[in-house]
Amino acid sequence: MQTILDFFINALQGKISKELIVFIVSLFPIVELRGGILAGYAIGVDLLPAFVIAFLGNIIPIPFILLLIRKIFELLKKTPMKNIVYKLEEKTMAKSDKIQKYGYWGLYIFVAIPLPGTGGWTGALAAALLHMDIKKAFLTIAAGVFTAGIIVSILSFGLLNAIGIG
Repeated sequence: MQTILDFFINALQGKISKELIVFIVSLFPIVELRGGILAGYAIGVDLLPAFVIAFLGNIIPIPFILLLIRKIFELLKKTPMKNIVYKLEEKTMAKSDKIQKYGYWGLYIFVAIPLPGTGGWTGALAAALLHMDIKKAFLTIAAGVFTAGIIVSILSFGLLNAIGIG
């Protein structure tokens, strides 16, 4: 993830505002809110603005994923990209056992624990593939992203700052 963050920071710093960098980083899968908060810390954005901007950037794509991804995947399965779609579905479903077992609580925990391969994007994809209620899934994912933001904020702005990194 550090390489991706470095790319965004180096490509955008000095060209757009620091806050917009945090927002753009948070929109992307893989880095999402975690990357946005870490980028904010690295470029000197204060904690509260970094948190709010990263949260919003991570949440904006979620309703679109929940509403449209199954239809998009069905269309892509009719193209040369079908193998990529099948692999993505397979990889997501392999991670969804806790979501299937514990329902919305499982979805919340999956999104809230800021580990590689978890987060709002993957949670939304899993919720869509499992045909979970869109409104409940969105609220659950939003709560999970918020919790992940608190954890990452404590680690980056608290722990890293305390040991003098950044």
